Amino acid sequence: MHILVVGAGIIGLATAFELKTAGHAVRVIDPDPAGGASHAAAGMLAPAAETVWGQHTLHPLMVQAAADYPQFIDRIEAITTERPDYRDNATLVVAAEAADRQALNELESLQQSLGLRTERLLGSQARAAEPALAANIAGAMRFADDHQVDPRSLTAILLRYLDAELIREQAIEVLREAGTISGVRLASGRVVEGQCVVLATGLGALAGAPALPLRPVYGDIVRLRPHGGRPLIEHTVRGIVNRRPVYLVPRRDGSLVLGASSREDGRAAVNVGALHTLLDDARRLVPGVADASLLEVIARARPGTEDDVPIIERVEQGLVVSTGYFRHGILLTPFAAKATATLATGGQLPAAQQTTLSLSRFTGGHLPAQPVEAT
Repeated sequence: MHILVVGAGIIGLATAFELKTAGHAVRVIDPDPAGGASHAAAGMLAPAAETVWGQHTLHPLMVQAAADYPQFIDRIEAITTERPDYRDNATLVVAAEAADRQALNELESLQQSLGLRTERLLGSQARAAEPALAANIAGAMRFADDHQVDPRSLTAILLRYLDAELIREQAIEVLREAGTISGVRLASGRVVEGQCVVLATGLGALAGAPALPLRPVYGDIVRLRPHGGRPLIEHTVRGIVNRRPVYLVPRRDGSLVLGASSREDGRAAVNVGALHTLLDDARRLVPGVADASLLEVIARARPGTEDDVPIIERVEQGLVVSTGYFRHGILLTPFAAKATATLATGGQLPAAQQTTLSLSRFTGGHLPAQPVEAT
């Protein structure tokens, strides 16, 4: 089967990987492969620490995807001979102040209601596990099964594997012939034919495709090099400082990813106020941050739906949508790639997943009457 994947973020690349390894002919179309939200993401695989109220339909998918990650990484290594930087270091959720302990209580209560195992730590126990933490933190929780992957490492390997299938151009229109999906038109005017089109374009829109209920949620991300080049922390640290979230993710090369703001102000550039808050909150939890060198500051938009649950659906024969992953795109990648590939090749998702992930949950069972304009 000849399948076109439009969008080369981590979801599009992993979907193309699943399709190619299953024997399908695939082309991946994107003018800037892996240059969007996947390039900025910290790569936390944290179904426990990322649990929030009101997302009971999403949480089982997060747990499933996290459990599938080791096998997913092993398969990539077996096929490409390169291993993505996946680390099974635990995650610490740390309360900075006594008032922030309430957030830990709420997180613990939610996890217990979902049947998750929790491990509460005193501040002294957390500092014993991670000596770089501030001496006056108020408490912590440890999640042994919340891991991390470096998205840049993962996407770079997939890009090399799919290099012959890459078309580095902008797709602007989904094409039909006699009412049947026939391919896409590129900005250059070139037509690329295919029996199925997968739209993994994040916030991008194509003419001839249904309008999608997405909003851009910008995140400011900082990368640091600790003084002396030695790792500052070994665990992923997710902090709560005056009820504000902040995270610090250590990389194997000793660098540190710090993030992330969550802005819906429509501004694509880095926000100085958000940057200041991130650095100040991170320093409050891990004082050594103040001695680090600045490597990079970037901002990217994540595609969010109205309920912050992704859309994965075959909206018509030969047209599959896979987008709206918001903060969970890296975590959900193994699940999303398999689900999207299943739909692209004519299969079906389990009934409960169809309901959870369908576009029709926003449209009352009907696709929008007018296609969006090409961007």
